[in-house]
Parts: sequence; C-alpha cells; structure tokens
Amino acid sequence: MAGIRFLPLDTGAVRAVQRGGPDAYGLKPEIALSDGDGMPCRHCLANIEAGEKYLILAHRPFPANQPFAETGPIFLHARECEAAEPAQQFPEILKQSPRYILRGYGNDDRIHYGSGKIVEQADVTAYAMELFENPVIAYIHVRSATNNCFQARIERGS
Repeated sequence: MAGIRFLPLDTGAVRAVQRGGPDAYGLKPEIALSDGDGMPCRHCLANIEAGEKYLILAHRPFPANQPFAETGPIFLHARECEAAEPAQQFPEILKQSPRYILRGYGNDDRIHYGSGKIVEQADVTAYAMELFENPVIAYIHVRSATNNCFQARIERGS
C-alpha cells in the first residue's frame, strides 16, 4: 500500500460558508473570537490563532442525508484561509488531543461496523493503515474522542 493521505474540507464548500452561506442545518454560522487554544480549522488544518475570528457551524461530511450521515459542530477560519494540501504528514490540528475516534466508511458512505475505535494520537496513522487493509473501507473519519467532532478525512495514498 502507498500509505495514507489526510484531507481538509473541500474549498468550494468552505468558501460558501465563509462568504455567508448556511451550514448543514440551513443556519448562518456563529462568529466567535479565538483565544488561541484548541480552535482547529478543518480547511487549513491549523489552529485558529488568538484574536482571529472563526466560524462555528454544523457540518455533515457526507454527500447526502442518510441514517449514517452524522452532523456535528466544527470550526473554520472566518477569513478565507488556504486549504491544507492532502498529505501523509500528521496534521497540526491532530496534535492538540491525546486520542481520537477513527471510523471506516464504505463507498456507500455508511459506517463499516467493527472499524470504529478510540486510538492514541501516536497510533492514528498505524490504525488507519490497518483499516485500509480491508478493501471494503473507502475512507476514514478522524473525530474527537471526547466530543465526536469531525476533524479530518483519511484516504488511501496514491
């Protein structure tokens, strides 16, 4: 296997929200001021610095509503930040928490049962590689182990 890639949110979808569009619930995102501690932007995959405005919004990282399409809160820079490049390197935002939930999904965007697991930060990459040994798993979500918030998507490397 060629490894894995961590991916940010799609720039088109992020720009729509940053420019005043609605979130997954059809609501206008809330605007807040970062204190610099633990406000990870899911687009640039970096922490939102102290004093910067950010958006709080409901996000559904799936193409359509269906029973497995979880929706939850995320943060984005209020300004138009640059998307993180898909990379094998562990994103900065994932260095903020000691553990994460990893869950594998099939091409049908449904959870592959038995794939969900809370893993230590140091084990995220290894567990993702292990999950991708199963050809049924098309991609993986990284979520907060304490709040279940979506953090990033992992795909097979190319």
